[in-house]
Amino acid sequence: MISYNPKGWTAFVFRFHKADTFRQLSPLLIAIAAYAAAIAYLELEYWDLPDESHVKNISMMHGILGFVISLLLVFRTNTAYDRWWEGRKLWGSLVNNSRNLALKLNAIVEDEKDRAFFRKIIPVYASILDKHLKDEETSKQLAENITLPNDPHTHRPNQVAKMLFIKINELYKHQKITGDQLIILNNELQSFTDICGACERIKNTPIPYSYSAFLKKFIFFYVMTLPFGYVFNLGYFVIPVVVFIFYVLASLELIAEEIEEPFGLDANDLPTTKIAENIKKHIEEII
Repeated sequence: MISYNPKGWTAFVFRFHKADTFRQLSPLLIAIAAYAAAIAYLELEYWDLPDESHVKNISMMHGILGFVISLLLVFRTNTAYDRWWEGRKLWGSLVNNSRNLALKLNAIVEDEKDRAFFRKIIPVYASILDKHLKDEETSKQLAENITLPNDPHTHRPNQVAKMLFIKINELYKHQKITGDQLIILNNELQSFTDICGACERIKNTPIPYSYSAFLKKFIFFYVMTLPFGYVFNLGYFVIPVVVFIFYVLASLELIAEEIEEPFGLDANDLPTTKIAENIKKHIEEII
């Protein structure tokens, strides 16, 4: 995730980074410019269409469809941002729940071996969930004397959660915690799995294909027909105008694509790895 000063206008305008949409769209922008130049030449020089030509009225269509495409892009951007923000709230809940569990265990558990176990295993859940959402390989050796099953197809966050549940149940069986304390701790442990499931829902449920495909086609044909009508009023200036319009519309779609799946490695994705590291730091301070 990119750290920045939201009040720095100059930095926004003149700063380019690897995820900037202009870099990604450069080949298409050049192609659009060449296409607009070809249409302008044909209409102005080769076909020599008169001002009263019906082709000039094509711009009326763009005025009508401009409102429609703006609504579609607003809905698309808002939907993508909602997914990004929901992911951030889920990881914020994971931070709080990890702290709450550690605080309660610190007050309840007295045996140093048990405390050391929780000191290691609670941060591991966040780290494993981070790698799970990014489809990265995880080590079987989580910590000293703590290993995961050998089966690579097992759900790793569930395995870590199972270790936590087993350990809490052992404490109860050995009467190191009471039944009331078991119920209190159970709520915190259950929240881990709830957060994992919600994150997986975001990751595994993309925007419907038909909607995404239709929007891209709409933008493409909208921009491809722009030079035909506006060349009468703008002449060859239609080239930069069409390129700029395409840049704005396509950039909104690219931004939405990037943030709708917030658990990847893109520049604007959530800093889940850093959040997991902070959880580890906080848990070690508490227990």
